[in-house]
Amino acid sequence: MSDSEERETGTAFMPKFDSSGLLGAIVQHAETGEVLMFAFMNAEAVEQTRDTGLAHFYSRSRGKQWMKGESSGNTLAVQQILVDCDQDALVLKVLPAGPACHTGQRSCFYRQLGADGLTVTN
Repeated sequence: MSDSEERETGTAFMPKFDSSGLLGAIVQHAETGEVLMFAFMNAEAVEQTRDTGLAHFYSRSRGKQWMKGESSGNTLAVQQILVDCDQDALVLKVLPAGPACHTGQRSCFYRQLGADGLTVTN
């Protein structure tokens, strides 16, 4: 089986990081299905998440690793990690210990785009 075939249909975890060494991660509430946030992960963040059971990410703006809740206490306990077909994106199903958004909102997706701009949805 070729690497491409193994990546797309096999059982080996072969993450396909972009040219910056990152892949996208959608964070979803494990019980409600609500999308809580989107972030990037590098290989170290994936490894730390798998090792600790808590969500770790890579901040492009700060250029460093971070664990969600390291300063706020609002951690994300990872229940399941889903991998998409070409292994360049993940879905982390989590149980949050508080708001997922740094603004204090339950989800980072708390605004809706309409004809007149943004409105708060929750």
